[in-house]
Amino acid sequence: MASKRTSICFVIYLVFLLASESLVYQANAAGECGRTPIKSAAISLSPCLGAAGNARVKVPPTCCAKVGALIKSDPRCLCAVLLSPLAKKAGIKPAVAIGIPKRCNIRNRPVGKKCGPYVVP
Repeated sequence: MASKRTSICFVIYLVFLLASESLVYQANAAGECGRTPIKSAAISLSPCLGAAGNARVKVPPTCCAKVGALIKSDPRCLCAVLLSPLAKKAGIKPAVAIGIPKRCNIRNRPVGKKCGPYVVP
């Protein structure tokens, strides 16, 4: 009876160790923006806030520079930021924001790529 209880405790302990190992590994894993949290990437794009909410607003040069750098380093990150809950809270309209690279005349933008339900123009 004692050996059965010890075996069960050992199995539970082993499962716990494996589960905690995978959680730690996931927490350190890279996401859409590499090791940069989406919140930090979104904050770096703050000069784009007005242009991302209204297609009639002129895109500031600082926004174009930030978007161009982000597209060059990791275009998936831009999509992740635009579709994030943080962007929605900030008033960003993904359908408008997805057009910022074109409005900035960024040549190496991922034309035709899907970003959620939107396609990069």
